[in-house]
Formats: sequence, structure tokens, C-alpha cells
Amino acid sequence: MGVLEDKANARLFYKYLSKVYDRINPFIWNEEMRDEALEWLAIEEGDRVLDVGCGTGFATEGLLRYTDDVHGLDQSRHQMEKAFAKFGTRDRVRFYRGDAERLPFADDSFDAIWSSGSIEYWPNPVAALSEFRRVVKPGSRVLVVGPDYPNSSLFQRLADAIMLFYDEEEAQRMFEEAGFVDIEHHIQQAYPGSPRAITTIARAPEK
Repeated sequence: MGVLEDKANARLFYKYLSKVYDRINPFIWNEEMRDEALEWLAIEEGDRVLDVGCGTGFATEGLLRYTDDVHGLDQSRHQMEKAFAKFGTRDRVRFYRGDAERLPFADDSFDAIWSSGSIEYWPNPVAALSEFRRVVKPGSRVLVVGPDYPNSSLFQRLADAIMLFYDEEEAQRMFEEAGFVDIEHHIQQAYPGSPRAITTIARAPEK
């Protein structure tokens, strides 16, 4: 387990990263990549959507173009304070401080779930994905963006020491184990040579 998959370490990390996050993030995960992924999720007007690991609200901004019913959850108070400054605490988005592995919502609460830049910090990704399946409506879709596993053995060792990096095979295993169906994976990249993102879209089975 990487050092940042410990929840306390991740919160401390984001306490300081939150100060510069919105300036650094576009070099790894930019608007074009976000907007492409939003098209894949195919949110409809009026859908109730959960943004898990909403952070400073970068993805939340994109979600609001599709629906006014957006809910954001994050474990980092410092990241969420940046989001509050953009959207208010209860004006455009309903925010919750919480854990991806223990979502504070009833079964079948959402029409779609989005999560970008969060899975790499989860100690138990399958448990979190199982929670996604629990709170999303049957037949609905979830989208998760995480860091693609590097090709270099040196960078692989470094990645494994820091947080979760994974490839398409591992993503397929995690989503299948969590009970999802119709799973598809896309590799996204801000520019040649930049870190790659693996974006997985899956559907909760009908009951």
C-alpha cells in the first residue's frame, strides 16, 4: 500500500496541496480530458449526480453544465473549502465530508456517480466501488478516473510506494469484483509525455 493510501496521510497531503491544486491540476487532468469523460458518462438534465472526491470542484464545474442536482463528497476539509468558495456550501452544490468506502447515502440514491483523482488514495478500492454500486440506481453508470500504471520499472516502483496506480486489467478486476457490468476503459493524456489517466465507465446491474 502506498503512503498516500493511508487516510490520515492523504488528508495531510491535501492540506498543503489544496493551496496550489487548481494551478497544478491542468498539467495532468485538464478541461479537455474532463469534458471528454463527461460526454462518455452521458448525464441527462435533472439527473442526481454524486461527485466522489470532489476536491476543489474542478469536475463539479463540468457536472453542473448537465444537471443542477450535483452532490460533492470529499474527506479533505481544505480541498472542500476551495469548492465552497466557488459554489457556496449549499447554493449550487450540496457538499458532504465523508469517505468513499462508507458513503452516507441510502441505496439507489443517484442517477450517476463521477469520481476523478480519488481512487488512488482509497485503501480498499473494491469496497469503495461496491459502495458506488449500492448508492447508484440499478442500470445507471459510474465513471472513475485514476492514474494509469507507468511502463518504466523504475517509475512503477516509485508509483507503488506512493499510491495506487493500475492498468486496464486491474481496473477490470476491481469493477467486476464490485459487481459492475458493461465495463469499458479509456486512456487519456493531457499531452505527450505527461502522466496518463485511466478512465473506466461501468453500469450497475439491473435488479
